[in-house]
Amino acid sequence: MSRPISIVEITEAEREELLRRVKASTASKRESLRAEIVLRRAEGQGQQQISGELGVSVNCVNKWSQRFDRQGLPGLQDKKGRGRPPSIPAEKVEQILTQATQPREPHKRWSVRSMARQVGVSPDSVRRIWQANDIKPHLVRTFKVSTDPHFEEKFWDVIGLYLDPPERSLVLCCDEKSQCQALERTQPCLPLGVGEIRTRTHDYKRHGTITLFTALNYLNGKLIARTEARHTHLEWLRFLKQIERETPKELELHLILDNYSTHKNQKVRQWLSRHPRFHLHFTPTSSSWMNLVERFFGELTQEVIREGSFSSVRALVSDIETYLAERNLDPKPYKWRAKGEEILRKIRRARQTLEAQKDSNN
Repeated sequence: MSRPISIVEITEAEREELLRRVKASTASKRESLRAEIVLRRAEGQGQQQISGELGVSVNCVNKWSQRFDRQGLPGLQDKKGRGRPPSIPAEKVEQILTQATQPREPHKRWSVRSMARQVGVSPDSVRRIWQANDIKPHLVRTFKVSTDPHFEEKFWDVIGLYLDPPERSLVLCCDEKSQCQALERTQPCLPLGVGEIRTRTHDYKRHGTITLFTALNYLNGKLIARTEARHTHLEWLRFLKQIERETPKELELHLILDNYSTHKNQKVRQWLSRHPRFHLHFTPTSSSWMNLVERFFGELTQEVIREGSFSSVRALVSDIETYLAERNLDPKPYKWRAKGEEILRKIRRARQTLEAQKDSNN
């Protein structure tokens, strides 16, 4: 009679981490293999079966099963002192790390090759050291920290609408996307093919611009929109009247807006005073990232405007309207999941870093 197969016991958290290692493209082959062995043992597979299916020895399966059984996830790591000793002196590794953010003048950043020449190692060595320490001098993200004196007050006002929308009301993320250009490429784009990259000409003809006014319903993702030739307070007022017509009259309307002057025009305020169900909530200065309609504008730009070639403004408007109609047939709302306290901590750290830099430059 064969001996019963022992099952490795794992917690739900350990299972999630092991699955992450198996699927992660950044995990090494060894990490992925060890995680796969433990997951299969937890499912009740025998050592012989796992050995044959994964192409490893039974001893290998037994070793990592026992290491995990004794030590948990840390047992799947190699013990210290194993493998070839490092060939790059510690002082050179320190130089590669500390100087990564200190490029030599007049250069503004290091490349792996320029850093390798500076330190006297191979470019692959620099790349491995940067990757191991999550240093990416070739990547740049734009940012701007708001200087609004009422930042936190406005911040919680807007975040509160996302996290706890008022009853019997609609939360509408509103903005205008101005300067949507109808650009026509001077020659037809060459199509995408197997092993080929889609191409387009670098030059184009300008046929004019339009402004897209959009209100995104936070609860269901539906869009109210209109295109205009300009974006003054008159066009904004027409858009507010459209929102008034196209929303149920019994619901309160909470509009999330930026601080653009047309939103606060005297005639706009007079109209709003006669329509008390409209409630305006302004994002802090330089904080358009809080308005979820910007997410939609980004997708529209990428999927329609930037990639297209339009022979006229009318052709651009037609494609935008078709795109909007398709979105409204199957709307997908954006959900705010970030915690307000965590966002504020990041902003405070950014402000402290900026202040420290100012002090060091003075």
